[in-house]
Amino acid sequence: MIQLKNVSKSFGDLDVLKDISIDIQDNEIFGIIGQSGAGKSTLLRCINGLEDYQSGEILVDGTKVSTKDKKALRELQRGMGMIFQNFNLLERLDVYDNVALPMKFWGMKTNTPEAKKKIEGLISLVGLSDKIHVSPRELSGGQKQRVAIARALVLDPKILLCDEATSALDPAITREILSLLEEIHQEMGITIIVVTHQMEVVRQICERVAFIKDGRVVDIGKPEELFIHPKKDVKSFLHQDSDLLPEEGINIQLFFTDESADEPVISQMARELGIDFSISWAKLEDFRSHVYGSLVITIDEKDKDRVTAYLDRVRVLWEVL
Repeated sequence: MIQLKNVSKSFGDLDVLKDISIDIQDNEIFGIIGQSGAGKSTLLRCINGLEDYQSGEILVDGTKVSTKDKKALRELQRGMGMIFQNFNLLERLDVYDNVALPMKFWGMKTNTPEAKKKIEGLISLVGLSDKIHVSPRELSGGQKQRVAIARALVLDPKILLCDEATSALDPAITREILSLLEEIHQEMGITIIVVTHQMEVVRQICERVAFIKDGRVVDIGKPEELFIHPKKDVKSFLHQDSDLLPEEGINIQLFFTDESADEPVISQMARELGIDFSISWAKLEDFRSHVYGSLVITIDEKDKDRVTAYLDRVRVLWEVL
């Protein structure tokens, strides 16, 4: 659905995006994560043509994104809904008219039976039927974001772009909005791109994620692959280094993903090898309703070869810390 090929962008002497290459599949929920200032939002704005880029190529459904061809860009933008961090609702309009606003921009009538059915259906989809003629100032932050989601869907987009859509919301409301996005994804089959610095967002809904640092993609893959056994840059972002591990013995970190997550590896290893060890650190997380994680065991040095051979045999990833 979306191809980014060696995309670079700068503001004057400041290089913001550096040789970015990503493929995003049709009907995928794809995350772009990194620290503030990494270039995530700029990349998203390049995808929908709100920002230009100096080199490389961006293709959306086979069409090149270019600010030079205004007509083609406008048609592309019609197929891309956008949700912003600060909602961007017009206070002088009620919920119905805010959702209808893109239709008005495109010269479409919003008072026909078909238009009313569509707008009211989207407002119902986001759970705000009882707020249809309420002003945004009377809504909570989560309700405002629901209005913004309905508005982004009113032109039947193929792609939904979410720029830090939940960062202004508390954790409970964030979970509600993410569940709504999952529901929309399942019902409408649209491609969703989520820019965020929130790990809970990536864990809950993203099927794949690109980690960006200083304008470059440093890793890309399934969230559980990136964050359960992270590379150096991702580990630093997650603050996973521990200074509290025992200084005596051998510390081995085990990583539990698809193949090993449901197996009783630890208890079986203790029985089969007949050894004692300590669990010194552990972390389990929910990735799209699957629990994955890692833990650190501390063993005697004499048992190292037997333990690592056993872990290799049962296909558990490990590393000595």
